[in-house]
Amino acid sequence: MFTWLSGSDDKPPAFLKFRSSKTFIIVVVASAVFTDIFAYGIVVPVFPFALTERAAIAEEDVQLWVSIFLAVYGAALLVASPICGWLADRMHSRQLSFLLGLIALGGSTALLCAGSSIAMFTAGRVLQGVSAAVVWVTGLALLVDTVGPDEIGVAMGYVGLSMSLAILLSPLLGGIVFEEAGYYSVYAMAFGLIVLDLVLRFAMIERKVAKNWLPELEIVGSSGKSEFDQAEPGKDPESGRASPLDVLENNEKLSPTKTLETNVDKRPAVSRQPSNAAEAAVPDHAPSLVKRVVGRLPPVVFLFGSRRILAALWACMIQATLLTSFDSTLPLFVRDTFGWDSIGAGLIFLPVILPSFSGPVIGTLSDKYGPRWLATAGFVLSCPVLILLRLVHENNLNQKVMLCAFLAILGVGLTLALTPVMAEISYAVADKAKRRPPGFFGKNGAYAQAYGLFNMAWAAGSMIGPLLGGLVNRSEGWGTATLILGCVSIFTALPTAIWTGGSFIKLRKARQERSQAGVDSAVNAETCEPRA
Repeated sequence: MFTWLSGSDDKPPAFLKFRSSKTFIIVVVASAVFTDIFAYGIVVPVFPFALTERAAIAEEDVQLWVSIFLAVYGAALLVASPICGWLADRMHSRQLSFLLGLIALGGSTALLCAGSSIAMFTAGRVLQGVSAAVVWVTGLALLVDTVGPDEIGVAMGYVGLSMSLAILLSPLLGGIVFEEAGYYSVYAMAFGLIVLDLVLRFAMIERKVAKNWLPELEIVGSSGKSEFDQAEPGKDPESGRASPLDVLENNEKLSPTKTLETNVDKRPAVSRQPSNAAEAAVPDHAPSLVKRVVGRLPPVVFLFGSRRILAALWACMIQATLLTSFDSTLPLFVRDTFGWDSIGAGLIFLPVILPSFSGPVIGTLSDKYGPRWLATAGFVLSCPVLILLRLVHENNLNQKVMLCAFLAILGVGLTLALTPVMAEISYAVADKAKRRPPGFFGKNGAYAQAYGLFNMAWAAGSMIGPLLGGLVNRSEGWGTATLILGCVSIFTALPTAIWTGGSFIKLRKARQERSQAGVDSAVNAETCEPRA
């Protein structure tokens, strides 16, 4: 029925060019991210009621169970992310895993809606974490497959925009609808959005599948070039070695005697062929056991060897920590300081979210000029603003305006850091792939596994942020909490400046060597020039 998922049908699907276009695929992925976060955030104002009225939890234990369910979600996201990345890089179709993630989201929403016990709510949160892992890992890898590493910054800008919109709208709409229309109406919104997302995900056609009917369609590979440009002549594009057919054709061109001599001379050397490109990249003098072990290692192991990727993951974790720390502190702060109700506590996030609308512009700048200084500027800008938040402590108009202004500047800093750091994962993997033989990271590259690591870093930050902000704010106060967050931000700017976009020290040294080589060449040319 759905043969277009694999391209096995001879008849092209309707509206093929539109359904496989870059714009439509970006819209589908951004919509999936919006749906996932919206379904997560829309139940936030409903959960306290559900725990007391449906699960018979005592009022004094509600805060404890809300924190537990938050940790359950983060743990599920943390565990499922690398598994989803590993599977997505080995499945023929990323769209299939994308659809499975939506099924998990529908199941989790149904469990939370019908939940009447701790067990059902826990199962719903676990499924929600698994769904988020699939959406982020597969969706971001699908984006890289579609636009390539050279244009990923713009695409990530739209993803960041959809994420910010969902973060802003979901608790507000959840609270208003729950207040006006009741419990089940909140989940009706979520189910309606899931159905719309299902239609979009089914309508999308991966570009590598569409190429079966559109031969002229350009497919971007892991290095930012087309797949045809990546493969070396006479070599298998997946393994990087000569294919058996090429070997046979070359042998047939030799004389029978020469062929026999060649086969006899090379017999010991070909007694065991490398099982994949990773094993083939190991030096010949290495023991065979080492080669076999290396050949079986997942690509994610080699990604951990990159300081550039580790720096990006650290920046992602701190970004999530800064964002989520305000979830547990800012609503309580404005309630205690200004006496605002739940609607005001939700609207105070507006100054933080609005700058994210510039995400596509930031992504374009990241693609053009590189992510290093944009991301560094974001963390540097966030530091003084976070520390200055301690100045807000009185209930008057000036203090309220000051708080909104500080939060708006903080939103600019977080947006400057978020989009380039998300794109940096793609830049780093593409750079890693260029230094390895073709096929080293498998047929689909290592993007899904790399974004699995990104998801793990984000999940870790999402668990640390509320705990760090909430506990410090409770024990030491608002000023100390924001001071610690500011110090964390400026500390993160250091590795971001050094390793984002490649080692700054190595790049500077390489430029100096090239400059010196140019000077030496000019001097030699002048010396060798005959005098008149």
